Amino acid sequence: MSTLSLTLTATKYNLIETARVPIAVIGAVVFPTLALCLFVLPQRVVVDDSGFATAAVASMVVFAFMSSGLFSVGLELAEQRSKPWTPYLRTLPGSPLARIGALIIATLAIATVAMIPLLVVGGLFTSARPEPLRLLAAVALVIVTALPPMLIGAIIGITTGPKAAIAVTQVALFLLAFGGGLLLPPQMFPAWLDAASSFLPIRQAREIVVGTATGADVPVWAIIGIVAWTVVLGAAAVWLYKRDEGRRYR
Repeated sequence: MSTLSLTLTATKYNLIETARVPIAVIGAVVFPTLALCLFVLPQRVVVDDSGFATAAVASMVVFAFMSSGLFSVGLELAEQRSKPWTPYLRTLPGSPLARIGALIIATLAIATVAMIPLLVVGGLFTSARPEPLRLLAAVALVIVTALPPMLIGAIIGITTGPKAAIAVTQVALFLLAFGGGLLLPPQMFPAWLDAASSFLPIRQAREIVVGTATGADVPVWAIIGIVAWTVVLGAAAVWLYKRDEGRRYR
């Protein structure tokens, strides 16, 4: 069985397993929209300005994919490692790319569904009015730029137990969301924080998605950064997965 076939099969069963716990799906879908309602809608200055509103909604879409990646991938991997079925499963032949990739693809699918109510609420209750082609491009790019937080979640899940993963994920979510300019626009950052945050993958994803949605120029450093983070984090996740396999499952 090829790695691609194994990945698609594992993705299918990941989605089925998640669907058997409806509250998990409901929580993943509702949480980003709730964040939009709490952090964006009360700010009339943002809601009533088309440019600000479009940037704010785009930032919340990035937040939706980031939170899904950290919690769904990280906590699921940590929980799997604590179950007796996983030691047997990981002794079977198969690339670690298939197992990690399947979980990431399943999480991306759920996050894409979660984006729909967020965009609907943003369209109904804010002045966000991106051009259709820019909206489609931004949607495609948010899926692509979501890989780094998914891989960060994978690294957390591979290196920590279920209880520790919850605490680490919560801290990572807050730091990445704030440092990435999702809770507070980077324009309000002091110079040192603005410079530091530009190295974070979430800030880079925000610049790409917001720039595409609003029609602003997308900085080259954001594109280079997101590609570099994807490669480095992907290699680290695979290496840690193999190291964990050698320590625990042989």
